[in-house]
Amino acid sequence: MLVGVAVTVRLGFWQLSRADEKEARHRLIVAQQAAPVLSTAELLHHPSQFKQLHQRVALEGQWLPQYTVYLENRVMNGQAGFYVLTPLQIDLATRVLIQRGWVPRHRQDRTLLPPIVTQPGIVHLEGRLAPPPSPLFSLGSNDAAVPASGPLNIRQNLDLDVYAAETGAPLLATVLQTDPASDGLLRDWPEISAGVEKNLGYAFQWFALAALQLVLYFWFQFVKPYRHARRSSL
Repeated sequence: MLVGVAVTVRLGFWQLSRADEKEARHRLIVAQQAAPVLSTAELLHHPSQFKQLHQRVALEGQWLPQYTVYLENRVMNGQAGFYVLTPLQIDLATRVLIQRGWVPRHRQDRTLLPPIVTQPGIVHLEGRLAPPPSPLFSLGSNDAAVPASGPLNIRQNLDLDVYAAETGAPLLATVLQTDPASDGLLRDWPEISAGVEKNLGYAFQWFALAALQLVLYFWFQFVKPYRHARRSSL
């Protein structure tokens, strides 16, 4: 009983420590998002700043629409659709990949994509430096490298190294565009949360299991024998 209680209590505190770690990371993210917006000139002057995830940025450059890709099976507001990603050429040597927004999927034919507007010339946009879109489970081993639908470039996942090789230039960062909905794209991105609910739930379960072990121990070792002895004495 003592071993079982010690183990479950230890696991409960471990889950609480994991929740504290997530809270600390979330505070850093919030602080990064509250930092002043970095301009294109500042980023080009100090390219290492492209690695500062969650930093807000204001970019100007030219779209490369021939390399636009659509990541399918992405959900927004409970509806299935596509994330639309297009490289932005900032200068002759610098490209970033912009997660421009989301479009719904056609109910019958997934290759029928709704129209989106890609402005020619120099464009200005705001966003935040972000990780690449999360990969989805796939039965294939190379779906991130090979377009699923020919020239439409509909894909399940995107391997950035392979994609950079396809487009002929490296990508310094991935930027999540945060401008209001435009160009036929929605941008209702979820807020970044600490995500501690699961850890707190697990901690409660471990502490409850420790308490249950104590209750059962006292029941079978003291309460039940006492009640049995009383019945026998009557």
